[in-house]
Amino acid sequence: MPSDTLKQAFHRTWWALVIQGVLAIAIGVLILVKPLGSVAAFALVIAIWALVNGITQIVHSIDVKPFLDSWWVLLLAGLVSVGFGVAALYYYPALSLAFAVTWVSLWLLFSGVLGITVAVQQKRAGLPWGWVFAWGLVSVVAGIAALAYPSATLAAIMGLMAGFGIVGGLVLLIGAFRLKSFEKDVKDAVSHPSVA
Repeated sequence: MPSDTLKQAFHRTWWALVIQGVLAIAIGVLILVKPLGSVAAFALVIAIWALVNGITQIVHSIDVKPFLDSWWVLLLAGLVSVGFGVAALYYYPALSLAFAVTWVSLWLLFSGVLGITVAVQQKRAGLPWGWVFAWGLVSVVAGIAALAYPSATLAAIMGLMAGFGIVGGLVLLIGAFRLKSFEKDVKDAVSHPSVA
């Protein structure tokens, strides 16, 4: 019986990895083949995510109200997220896409400023600092460029998503076939146990 359960678990896991891998590759290729449709879908996902996240935060704030004095902060965050989600659906797709571009731009700027700050501290401490400073500077320049050229930023975001989908899908498929190989090794070990 335990071997049947183990065999079923291997089989289900293998199929799950294969299906996830194929879907990830398909989505990555679809983004590359149909970039405009992918951008519209991306905008819709951002709007729906904001709505669901906001509703979840509102419900959670009500749940923790008896235990947490600052429950209203969670409620406020939920209301803002719901408001953004509704606005993003109303002004679809412009607001969601503007949010994505702004978010990436601010992330690059913030991480760049932090990198430069760390590099200055490393220099004062007598540690190597050049690469950290260069990385920070490149991030700041990339953040400014991302704000200045939103369409290029959006294209880069979609390209990254496509790349992650394809590479991630390939990794999942490799994992699935490695699991199949491992299953065969386990089956052989159980069928022909070696004498120590």
